[in-house]
Amino acid sequence: MALIEWKDRYSVGIPDVDYEHRQIINLINEMHERMTTRPEKLDAGDALGEIFRAISAHFALEERFMEDHRYDQFSEHKSSHEQLLDEIRSIMDGYEANPAEASKMLSRQLDRWFTEHCKTYDARLHQMLGNHDHY
Repeated sequence: MALIEWKDRYSVGIPDVDYEHRQIINLINEMHERMTTRPEKLDAGDALGEIFRAISAHFALEERFMEDHRYDQFSEHKSSHEQLLDEIRSIMDGYEANPAEASKMLSRQLDRWFTEHCKTYDARLHQMLGNHDHY
């Protein structure tokens, strides 16, 4: 069972950006599947770390794009990125103690992020400045 499903409300209306966000969701779901069905073959910390690295890389590209174009809402957008990364770090810290709760928290946080961040920050960014290079 997927941890997070793509929803139309996540779309920013730019196919390349939506594709990139779908790729992140696919990675999250793949890691979640491996953690729940074959936990002996995958270290949960490594899986969560891979998710964290993919999201961090996506954010770094967006932030470089914003800096290169002197985006007027860079600070607010970057702050939103940092908040999500902090939340994922907290989930990673709590995973060993309660894997089921950590998975639920990850799902909730990512759903909230895709719903709120993508529809506000990312939609505005990409409507104003267009696309950036993808990873």
